[in-house]
Amino acid sequence: MITITPKAAQKIRHLMTKQGRAPDEGLRVGVKSGGCSGLSYVMSFERAPKPLDKVYEGEGGVKVFVDVKSFMHLNGLTLDYTESLMESGFKFLNPNVTKSCSCGESFSTKPKPESGIEQREIPCTPAEGKPS
Repeated sequence: MITITPKAAQKIRHLMTKQGRAPDEGLRVGVKSGGCSGLSYVMSFERAPKPLDKVYEGEGGVKVFVDVKSFMHLNGLTLDYTESLMESGFKFLNPNVTKSCSCGESFSTKPKPESGIEQREIPCTPAEGKPS
């Protein structure tokens, strides 16, 4: 699951309006390989989700699209927005992050499976009576 805070939803809606985007469009949030810790966040506006995307809705109907591969690293994420004298921008509060670089631009995770899906190792043993 991905949570969109009211501040993040408000900022997403503001940016969409500023760019002339339709209210039913959404923000794609994902990860890509790169940076000194292995992964970095990516965001872009899109007209519609792709067939296998997960779609989350925030306050005011703001939509966030996440592809299946990125979801492994983003499951449990809270997307927030902060403004201060020192900085402003989206904040990714990701419980899966195991390490990040000192500049905060890249990170690595231990992917979290979807809740309800058990992950376990199955030992590989040769079938009985077959040579190994």
